[in-house]
Amino acid sequence: QVQLVESGGGSVQAGGSLRLSCVASGIHSIHYMGWYRQAPGNERELVASITSGGSSTYADSAKGRFTISRDNVNTISLEMNSLKPEDTGVYYCRFYSWGMGSDHWGQGTQVTVSS
Repeated sequence: QVQLVESGGGSVQAGGSLRLSCVASGIHSIHYMGWYRQAPGNERELVASITSGGSSTYADSAKGRFTISRDNVNTISLEMNSLKPEDTGVYYCRFYSWGMGSDHWGQGTQVTVSS
């Protein structure tokens, strides 16, 4: 059974930093990994992603402030600096396995940035 567990969320003031981590188990042949955010009343949106080949992409709002990294085969993290109130939301990690043909999401971790 595939399981994704996020950690590192919390409450910070604007300008602060947080580091999110996501550990996956029961999964192999991972091709795509990403962090998504869902703010209240909004749809879930991509924040940053990274492929097994190391290519990363960022939402415009995250460029220059956030960094996604693959720490090991089954762990990704998101370093978030210069946080803004509009970064507030529930952050979800996502792993796609080409070998298993399956897409998996974590349970989400809350990030709250106060002004």
